[in-house]
Amino acid sequence: MSGQLKEVRNRIKSIQSTQQITKAMKMVSAAKLRRAQDAIVQMRPYAEKLQEMLQNIVSNTEGDFDMALAANRQVEKVLIVAITSDRGLCGAYNSNIIKLAKQTIREKYAEQFAKGNVEILPIGKKAFEHFSKNGYKVNDSYWSLFTQLTFENVKAAASVAMEGFIKGEYDAVEIIYSEFKNAATQRFKAEQFLPIAKVENKDGKGQKADFIFEPEKATLVAELMPKILNTQFFKAVLDAHASEHGARMTAMDKATDNAGELLRNLKIEYNRARQAAITTELTEIVSGAAALMG
Repeated sequence: MSGQLKEVRNRIKSIQSTQQITKAMKMVSAAKLRRAQDAIVQMRPYAEKLQEMLQNIVSNTEGDFDMALAANRQVEKVLIVAITSDRGLCGAYNSNIIKLAKQTIREKYAEQFAKGNVEILPIGKKAFEHFSKNGYKVNDSYWSLFTQLTFENVKAAASVAMEGFIKGEYDAVEIIYSEFKNAATQRFKAEQFLPIAKVENKDGKGQKADFIFEPEKATLVAELMPKILNTQFFKAVLDAHASEHGARMTAMDKATDNAGELLRNLKIEYNRARQAAITTELTEIVSGAAALMG
């Protein structure tokens, strides 16, 4: 009985220590989430308006001049940008990104993958480790981007995709990331980055928008396209960054609650075992006294 009590006490101490760790991690993630959330909330309206403008320009200038980043061609080579976190303990966040990336390859680019023409550009240690270990063709230049998350560093990663598309190294570029909604909700998305998607109306024709170009259209569009695409790429990374901290905060909150529930059950078990031990001792004392008396 004493051995059972000791075992329960040790389990209680272990879970209390774990609970303290999960509480601390939840608080750290909450602080980081606030900063990451502010960044994406401020960035999103600007990025969405730029994307809308870019799609309208591409839709309305088709055939006027050559737009290398909007060129639709036979898809032979594909780049998948998979954005995960560097660390775990954030629930199913990383596994959902990896699962969606594999699903996208399986459903859209199975033929290209079979030929070895699908390349992964991982951003985040978890994506890099998974795809490297599982035999995928991986570009390992930017997986540690979250250690110094700046626009310039993200721009360098986006440039790899854009330059590769222009040179014909890739015919399509997709970004797999998590769109931040709130701390408890993330929406996992596979978004076409290149070629630039065209806007269509209900009739299936390009949506017309009235733009006045100054200076000339070709010069302005050639200058604007890379800058807007860099912004779109940066938005996806910021979305993923906020989603990671939201997922980790939620996971640690649930882990703390689960630890509390385990502690309650173990304390009940401990008290029952202790009462049984006391009852057994009293019974032995009474039995011994009765034996001595007669």
